[in-house]
Amino acid sequence: MGFVKEFKEFAMKGNVMDMAVGVIIGGAFGKIVSSLVDDIIMPLVGKVLGNTDFTNLYAVLAQPEAGDLPAGTSLAAAREAGASIFAYGAFIQNVVDFLIVAFCIFLMLKGINKLSNLKKKEEEAAAPEAPKGPTQEELLTEIRDLLKKK
Repeated sequence: MGFVKEFKEFAMKGNVMDMAVGVIIGGAFGKIVSSLVDDIIMPLVGKVLGNTDFTNLYAVLAQPEAGDLPAGTSLAAAREAGASIFAYGAFIQNVVDFLIVAFCIFLMLKGINKLSNLKKKEEEAAAPEAPKGPTQEELLTEIRDLLKKK
């Protein structure tokens, strides 16, 4: 029974729960960013670069046994035909996805840090200053004066 109790204590710690919330929100955020990249950014980039679809960019390393692939064959069709493929377009797409996700996370963290700093400044401004006591020199002077009087 000690194992179950220990696991329950571990699972209910704040850090584990915070991590679980972060993973769930991260998954949803990933879907949003993927949609942003796939549906908005990459079509614009493809249009600027001449209707290029990065996911279908590849180089044929070895032709299939059935014969040469016709020009303009999609990546999926080339793989189905049995060609040995170097799919660099998918890699480019994943790098762009990563850079956009990293940039979005950077902006989120920057905003959170800014809000955190504002909150700290407000707390510091709201906190009353501690009354200043006498300095060490002033205390020593008072002690000296009291000793002189005796």
